[in-house]
Amino acid sequence: MRATDAPAGLHRHDYATRDQFAEALAAGVSAKLAGGIATRGHASLAVSGGSTPKRFFEVLSKAGLDWSSVMVLLVDERLVPPDHERANAGLVRRHLMQNRAAEARFVPYVVDGHTPAECARLSQAAFEQDGHRLDACILGMGTDGHTASFFPGGDRLAEALDPEGDDKVLPIFAEGAGEPRLTLTLPPILDARFVALHIEGAEKRTTLETALGGTDVDAMPVRAVLHQTATPVHVFWAP
Repeated sequence: MRATDAPAGLHRHDYATRDQFAEALAAGVSAKLAGGIATRGHASLAVSGGSTPKRFFEVLSKAGLDWSSVMVLLVDERLVPPDHERANAGLVRRHLMQNRAAEARFVPYVVDGHTPAECARLSQAAFEQDGHRLDACILGMGTDGHTASFFPGGDRLAEALDPEGDDKVLPIFAEGAGEPRLTLTLPPILDARFVALHIEGAEKRTTLETALGGTDVDAMPVRAVLHQTATPVHVFWAP
């Protein structure tokens, strides 16, 4: 499928450099957060892990917002101790919760001392504590076609992708994921006021084109986001 054949609700933003990419995405997200603060007095942002968002986080952390009115959450998390090197919470604390953004309220997942199901229940309660509809949700994508923790072969993938599902956070395990995970489900992601998929490099671009060129969601779960028509999705890419 050519880029021009993308679904009508998909908006693609290509940049020449990763610095330009980070600046543009940070500008878009900060505008959405500022709008939430102006209209409702608060705003919420869900972010993903991995190596791609580091520069974006660092740029966004300097945005001139009333960060004390912003709640930051994770799209997904590994069920590892909070200080584990692979914990997404640590990445967010190191690269986003600094500079002006240090004033934001970070609400990580509950990952210790409970079964995965209990961790999911407690994390969902934290997600719902202010009744927030996300102002912005920033997704990543793996070369296997996963986004959030929607991995091919995930044991609760169908539940996580159910557009009518009531759960906002679920535990999920897949061979390709490494550790068991907690993830936002599809409904709260697509309910966000701004949804962005940020990817870098030629390999990820090829993965995106493959995902756009087929409809098998089980094989490439990111298609559940890319091919739906209810929510506009903005794809940010740089080489």
